[in-house]
Amino acid sequence: MLKASTCIACLLPLLRAVQAAPAAAPSSEKYHPYPAESQWLADPTYGPIPGESDIYNYYWGTDRPFPGNITAPIFPTQDGPPGVDDWTWQNLLSAEWIIFEFYQRAVEIFTEEDFVKAGMPQTAYRRIQEIRNNEAGHLRIFQNQISPTSVKPGACKYNFPFADPVSFLALMTVLEISSMAFLTGLVQQPRHPAGRGAMIAIAEVETRHETWALIDIWKADPFGGTSDTVFPYANEILDTTNAFIVPGSCPPENPEYPHPRQRLPALSAGKDTPALTPGSNISLAFTDPRNQPRFDPHWQYYAVFFHGVLNVSVPIDTSVWPQKEIWVTIPAHFETKGVIVAVVADRPGAPTKESIVAGPGIILEQPTALATALLKGGMSI
Repeated sequence: MLKASTCIACLLPLLRAVQAAPAAAPSSEKYHPYPAESQWLADPTYGPIPGESDIYNYYWGTDRPFPGNITAPIFPTQDGPPGVDDWTWQNLLSAEWIIFEFYQRAVEIFTEEDFVKAGMPQTAYRRIQEIRNNEAGHLRIFQNQISPTSVKPGACKYNFPFADPVSFLALMTVLEISSMAFLTGLVQQPRHPAGRGAMIAIAEVETRHETWALIDIWKADPFGGTSDTVFPYANEILDTTNAFIVPGSCPPENPEYPHPRQRLPALSAGKDTPALTPGSNISLAFTDPRNQPRFDPHWQYYAVFFHGVLNVSVPIDTSVWPQKEIWVTIPAHFETKGVIVAVVADRPGAPTKESIVAGPGIILEQPTALATALLKGGMSI
């Protein structure tokens, strides 16, 4: 029995023998303080190519695989306006740096024996390495989707709330399952159909990661119901991952993350919430003391719950807050599958991103015991 204490605020040397021969560094008249190799990445043919190199699948080392070993931003190599989808891919690349570093950190600090001692399958550490490799490939794919007239964001410094295999795998499960709701909104952003197709291809890989964790780690039903949750405002979910970024640590050349950024008050179920399943009565907690919602006393607000392809709005009484907690019941007719995404909105259905005044909060339904344990600040297996 291993106990891990974790608090989830809201519910990432290259094997040069397998690298392609370096391409000539693209010419650039602009000075930058980063190693020259970072600019070689502007050439999409430089380095192992995702889909052609097995380094993104079968590299079993602890060193950072390409291109995760080159963390500087990549500067534009051409003049001109940005590509029509550049903001979307820049957002996604910045998010991917977080996810890659999350897995890379686990590969570096844990061993196969650590996972076995924690009661995990013998293959758990190797699966984490393989997921890390996949995420490195995603970095390269996203870099190449950004046009040569825009900067390709580099890595920041990150803090993750895990200290042992159990707390790492708990957070991994939240991130992987939550990413399904994020990707359903993100895929609506690209103007080019090929970009939407690339995102679906990535989403299918992330689903495999999620399924492995549910089956092998938590011994849970891997099926997520008839549909994953559709949440249309992907940037709002991305913004919650800023909790992992060390303030002031990002390269100054990086664009705003995410863009555009609303900076909504963070939303979670309160720690006194007894359960997170459909029909449960939950309290709403706004977890950032520096960013609290403001409610008009003459206006009706709603807790809007997104699950599957639908959303349900429940009126809430904000007049009692902050003297008393706001309580609301999760719609009882939702299935206990996948995730529920909750927001506080000033209109039923949260029809626009501007109508949302707090959130989103991710309510994990699989496995339900894990969700409740994370909420309480601890867990055991």
